[in-house]
Amino acid sequence: MSSHLEDESYYIPSLSEDITLFPNPRLALDEGLLAYGGDLSPQRLLNAYKKGIFPWYSKDDPILWWSPNPRLLLFPNKFIVRKSFKRILRAGKFSVTFDRSFSEVIKHCASVNRKSQESSWIVEEMIEAYIRLHEEGLAHSVEVYKEGKLVGGLYGIAYGKAFFGESMFSLVSDASKVAFKALSDVLGSKSYDFIDCQMKTDHMVSMGAEVIDRNLFLDLLEETVPKQTDFGKWNHFEWKYND
Repeated sequence: MSSHLEDESYYIPSLSEDITLFPNPRLALDEGLLAYGGDLSPQRLLNAYKKGIFPWYSKDDPILWWSPNPRLLLFPNKFIVRKSFKRILRAGKFSVTFDRSFSEVIKHCASVNRKSQESSWIVEEMIEAYIRLHEEGLAHSVEVYKEGKLVGGLYGIAYGKAFFGESMFSLVSDASKVAFKALSDVLGSKSYDFIDCQMKTDHMVSMGAEVIDRNLFLDLLEETVPKQTDFGKWNHFEWKYND
């Protein structure tokens, strides 16, 4: 993770503690660093996601706010199920729940080892902030179990008919992919417009996510945010794989 906070030729505004507004993300450089500071209050986080902005920073950094160009989106009806994954889904060895173990999921996401990262960006204050959002019915988790044990999952924010994915984890092969497939299917059945995957990874592209120009993403976001939000716990959602 890099920042230009010490580069005098690149101006990054500091956010005040009492004003939760953000600069226009359409004016950010492609790298996406938009502002720093502020806090992780529910209102500020909600304002950020509604504008296509998310926090991402390391333990010793100030809070950094991003809106990179391009953006990675998955449209639920475009999820790619390859033959090998289809066999795994058909085998039925995984079971899936929603919003049953949010705290466990986010803590697993924070502790998993990732390539090219010395430490997790999901610091303790981030965990606390998203647990608060979950308690307010805005942050949601998908849990994947195998033989009764939690082996994978993901979490993110829902607003309007958009889901903003934050992180996922797998303790066994394909568990996070199952979580993502379950989320995509359920949100597709509920007429969600897209899942925001934030930044490009080959793993997400292999499942059908598409690279989208930031301005187009923000246009789509402005259309979906006014739509009815599924507030509250999603623990009544159910999913089983159907060919």
